Amino acid sequence: MVAQSLSTTVTLNNGVRMPILGLGVFKVPDEETYRVVTEALEIGYRHIDTAAYYQNERGVGRAVGDSGLRREDIFVTTKVWYNEHGRKETLAAFDRSLEALGLDYVDLYLVHWPREGRMEAWKAMERILDEGRARAIGVSNYLVRHLDDTIARSPVVPAVDQVEFSPFLYQKELLSYCRSRGIVLEAYSPLARGRRFDDPRLVKLASKYGRTPAQMMLRWVLQKGMVAIPKSAHPERMRENASVFDFEISAEDEATMDRFDEGYHTTWDPESIP
Repeated sequence: MVAQSLSTTVTLNNGVRMPILGLGVFKVPDEETYRVVTEALEIGYRHIDTAAYYQNERGVGRAVGDSGLRREDIFVTTKVWYNEHGRKETLAAFDRSLEALGLDYVDLYLVHWPREGRMEAWKAMERILDEGRARAIGVSNYLVRHLDDTIARSPVVPAVDQVEFSPFLYQKELLSYCRSRGIVLEAYSPLARGRRFDDPRLVKLASKYGRTPAQMMLRWVLQKGMVAIPKSAHPERMRENASVFDFEISAEDEATMDRFDEGYHTTWDPESIP
């Protein structure tokens, strides 16, 4: 049931609870975002992931405001883009995001990429956290070395690291590192943008469970103890993606899916960022 699936949360390292399944809105035009998020909230989603770079924060905020739901029942994430790293720049960027969203606070604020100036951005985010304007702060696209650098230079351990992650991009070392330090790993593009739905091994397993390839991939991510934010602009696919809490992949089949890994990125790879 959708209601059951979307009441499932994880507790972040500062005690904030975060729904483990959300909706990503990357590349959804702002004029369509209002409809998409409105439909998602009606279906039962309570976690919406946007970013300043997506240029659709206004659509997200309008949908949240018009939903009739209590603000505290919707988990909203946004991010600062790397051309706005720096203490003053990041604080100003956050103010613009809040204004665009029409919100008094966000639930999670992320450094979008570990580019130059990321620690100055992080210091600004520590202030935002202290002020209560973000309930939690974290990072995105950080590899182990980027996390090590942040943790060594800050008293605040990121609550979340949002990275591309799917059975075809199984970042096992990063997952282990985050688990050991109380950082929740959050998967974007957990469906590899649908580009591996016809993989014969995945199709065979999906048939065994009476599920779709998308549902198998999402369930695999969730069984790793991660958060997943699949993107869709179609209500029927949103419902399909939310219907992953009434079955379980066996340990043997999960291990089989572990071996799907081929280092497959559908977007930029942060490996080259020092």
